[in-house]
Amino acid sequence: MSDFSEELIRPMTEDELGEPRVSSGTGMYFPWLQKHVESVVTGGKKEKDFAQTTSACLTFIQEALLKHQWQQAAEYMHSYLQILEDSDSHKRQAAPEIIWKLGSEILYYHPKSSMETFNTFADRMKNIGVMNYLKISLQHALYLLHHGMLEDASRNLSQAETWRYGEKSASQEVLINLIQAYKGLLQYYSWSKKKMELSELDEDDYAYNTASQNMLSHSWKTSINLCALIQIPGVWDPFVKSYVDMLEFYGDQDGAREVLTNYAYDEKFPSNPNAHVYLYDFLKREKAPRERLISVLKILYQIVPSHTLMLEFHRLLRKSEKEEHHKLGLEVLFGVLDFAGCTKNITAWKYLANWLRQTLMGSHLAWVQEEWDSRRSWWPGFHFSYFWAKSDWKEDKALAYEKALVAGLLLGKGCKYFRYISKQDHQVFRKKIKRMKKLVKKWSIVKPGL
Repeated sequence: MSDFSEELIRPMTEDELGEPRVSSGTGMYFPWLQKHVESVVTGGKKEKDFAQTTSACLTFIQEALLKHQWQQAAEYMHSYLQILEDSDSHKRQAAPEIIWKLGSEILYYHPKSSMETFNTFADRMKNIGVMNYLKISLQHALYLLHHGMLEDASRNLSQAETWRYGEKSASQEVLINLIQAYKGLLQYYSWSKKKMELSELDEDDYAYNTASQNMLSHSWKTSINLCALIQIPGVWDPFVKSYVDMLEFYGDQDGAREVLTNYAYDEKFPSNPNAHVYLYDFLKREKAPRERLISVLKILYQIVPSHTLMLEFHRLLRKSEKEEHHKLGLEVLFGVLDFAGCTKNITAWKYLANWLRQTLMGSHLAWVQEEWDSRRSWWPGFHFSYFWAKSDWKEDKALAYEKALVAGLLLGKGCKYFRYISKQDHQVFRKKIKRMKKLVKKWSIVKPGL
């Protein structure tokens, strides 16, 4: 292993016993880190300018990381540490965060690294540069969570939660709120486990009341930690979901609705598709009126027209009595199938084939032409080529049938896709193909002879 990580875990030599050293408490030795910590703490400056060397090292480290050459990155990292002694104060102040980001990436992926090595590195880096303490503490906690060390992560967050450093603590209020929220997320995890245990108990049992009171205590602590963060503009999906789950469990439907409504519609918050999904799911659980559900999904459609909920949106629009909703229902299906990731979605094609026919039967040719005019130049090649006809029929005959019906309705009997599928002689699809030909002959928007 390289100097950078090897020196974290190797035993001390006799020559080094007399040296001042930084120890992790687990027998790990940090000769290089001790020197740099002392340099930063004492405010010592060296006259030598390391700018050229450190700049080259940073470039080599970045290249090694991009190529996943962890050993080589660690070797360059050992040399890059000298930036902590740079005479340029701006570089010296920025150095701890850069070292942490690069070093943690290397130690996370290096095959010979260990959790003890990473933890010790994190603990030391927290104390180099006051303004980095909270960021590193939070990222360290996430590393511990990734490895299933929930108690250690919670302890780490509790220590960071109490961090203060004069006036500078005010500028990091959001970070403190985020740390408290992650602590709340861990408390929510404990609360969820207790909720599962409670569901297995008899309500008349004494143990049920005890467990219920214990849960209430957990939820109170958790809600305090979560509530402060979700009021700050940002994307806080896991925290909002956890908070709403607790509000719903305790019957506070109004509170849950208010949180989700603010999260979705408050203009101070960034546009977030998930916020509308959470609100929609909540309203569905509440059995809200169809108009209310449509209004929520309409905004989601404007943000992500290919979202999986768009087919559900179409079903709601189809059931509506408003003509404008029926027109929008057609637009939504075309919008879904504009995206490459949806081209094999048989449900979307089935809905479009059916709704095209219903729309044309309802004398709304203009609706179809409006949608088709903007797609006429590229949908045939994108969806209805001879290649796709052969490929779709081979892989999924049901999909090919639905697409062929749409192709025939939009492009007429001359469409390559329609012609290929209509000539297939398959026992299961024989009647369907015959019916498809009749529908296309009657309802295609392409007039015969054109």
